[in-house]
Amino acid sequence: AHALAATGAAFAALLEDGAVVAWGFGNAGGDTAAVAERLSSGVQAVSANEYAFVALKGDGSVVTWGYANAGGDSSQVQDQFEVVTVTAS
Repeated sequence: AHALAATGAAFAALLEDGAVVAWGFGNAGGDTAAVAERLSSGVQAVSANEYAFVALKGDGSVVTWGYANAGGDSSQVQDQFEVVTVTAS
């Protein structure tokens, strides 16, 4: 694993290939089923509070999961995250 983060009852590992895997209590972020596709690649960083995780992707987008009322549901603010396209020259 490249990096680890933890809520009070779950862990998430950022793998070398940019994917995230999580395990532990589902309501505290151990269940990634709803966001698994978005966590399969391109993640650069993962952070957590007591009940939810947030992943920052390389394009500037953010993926959240875990207890919705503690930040696991970012649907109300997703439009405020800018997706950036990076091109090599």
